[in-house]
This record gives sequence, C-alpha cells and structure tokens, in this order.
Amino acid sequence: MQAISAEPINNIQLEVRDYDPVELPAGTFIPVMNAQEISTQYMTEGQKLKFLSTNDLFIYETKIIPENTMFEGYIEKMNEPVIGTNASMIIRISKITLPDGYTTPMKGYIYTSNNNLIGGGVSEPEEWIKMPHYQSRLKGTASLQIKPGEKKKMGEHTTLQSGLDLMIILTDPLEITHILTN
Repeated sequence: MQAISAEPINNIQLEVRDYDPVELPAGTFIPVMNAQEISTQYMTEGQKLKFLSTNDLFIYETKIIPENTMFEGYIEKMNEPVIGTNASMIIRISKITLPDGYTTPMKGYIYTSNNNLIGGGVSEPEEWIKMPHYQSRLKGTASLQIKPGEKKKMGEHTTLQSGLDLMIILTDPLEITHILTN
C-alpha cells in the first residue's frame, strides 16, 4: 500500500470570460510604445519589430487588451533617402500576444496622418537666397530676408526612438475570444 501525500495540489484555474468573441472594428486605435529603436539607416524591409500596449483597452466594462500586451510586426516598405526627400517606412502589425501568452493574428499599421508613412518629408534646402523686402508703410525702407533656394540637400534617415508613444490602427476587424477577467 502506497502512502498518499498530504501536500496541497496547486490547481489554480484562471477565470476566463465566455468564448463569445469580442470584435474590435477596423479603424480602432490602440496606443503602443516601441520596444526598440527603429531606423531606416540600419534596418531592412521585413525586419521584425515589437511594440507594447501602454494602457488597458476596454469595451464598456470588459478589458479587451490589457496593458503590456505585445504587438509584433515588421517593416513592410522602406524608402531610402534621396536628394530632396528624407527616408520613410511603413510598419505593419501582424500579431498580438496577451500577457498570459495567448497569441492571435491581426492586421494593422503604425498610424500616421500621411497614409501610415513614417518620415518621407522634404529635406533641407541646400542654399538660402538673400533678398530685399520693401516695406509698404515706410517708403524707401527695406529689410533683408532669406528664402530657401530651389536645390535641396540629400535626405536624412528616419529614426523612431525607443519608448516612443505610437498608435496602431486596425485595418481589419480583430476578433478576440480569450480575455482574462481577474
């Protein structure tokens, strides 16, 4: 006959919400922070990136995405700097991992008002032209002003510092069934 151990059994069961899916509609914004520096200078298209949610996301009283949820993505498109234009990139988000390890695919982008293009602005002028500006109220008086010349400098690389607050915008609805309630 074998002795039965009197040690307590650690059978902890996490309380999980019912399995009716909750759908976050396309166009939903999720605040995140990038986990590493991202730069067009030393990264390539397809390079994997990680982002962390900065606060809990609720629908009514239900916490849908908890703080510190990991979002994974990659650089979908990158443009090198050229004369007159700075470098740019588009970052696609493809996976969400909740703090308990549950993972599901998703479709979204790091949002910018420029069609999700990060960077890509006009580079600095190569020269400044001095020109007189005559005052209309003070006859015969002119002030010297400068204006940008037509030639532009070589564009610069675009860099997102680590820890920067960003937004993910969902491009397809995100259906979540696994949500912890405690």
